[in-house]
Amino acid sequence: MTHPQSAGHFALPSDPDRTLSPSVEQTQRMEDKQGPPRVLVVEDDFLIALQTEVALTAAGFEVVGPATTAEEAVALASDAQPTLAVMDIRLASTRDGIDAARELYQDFAIRCIFATAHDDVRTRGRAEPYAPLGWLPKPYTMASLVSAVVEALAQLRRP
Repeated sequence: MTHPQSAGHFALPSDPDRTLSPSVEQTQRMEDKQGPPRVLVVEDDFLIALQTEVALTAAGFEVVGPATTAEEAVALASDAQPTLAVMDIRLASTRDGIDAARELYQDFAIRCIFATAHDDVRTRGRAEPYAPLGWLPKPYTMASLVSAVVEALAQLRRP
C-alpha cells in the first residue's frame, strides 16, 4: 500500500476567505478554568503537522505535540493530559495510530479524531472499541479539521 503523502495526498490549506476561529459562543463554551482545550496532534508528516498546529492554535486551542510515533503520543498524553487527540493512522514507527488510540483511551480516557487516508471498514472496525470522536478523511482542509475538533469537544460535553 502506498503511503498517502507519497501518492500526492496531503492536507489542503484552508480557504483564505473563511475564518478558522470558532464563534465567540463556541470559544467561551470550550474554555474552562484551566484555559483552552488541549489537543494532542499525532501526525508523522511534518507539513501536515505544522498546518494542523497553526490552524488549531489560530482557533484558540492549545496544541500538544506533534507526536510522530505511537510511543511519543502516549508519553505526551501522560505529561500534558490533553482533552482529545487528532490521530493519523500511519505513523513513523511499527505501531500505528490505532495502537496509540487504544493506549490513550485505556490509560488516560482520551478519545481521538482519526485524520487519515486509511478510512476503510476494517480500519474503522479496529478503532471502534476506542470510541472515536470522528473521522476526517485525507485530504481535508484546515477549516474542516477545526470544525471536527469543535464538534468533538461538544460531544465530550454532552451528558
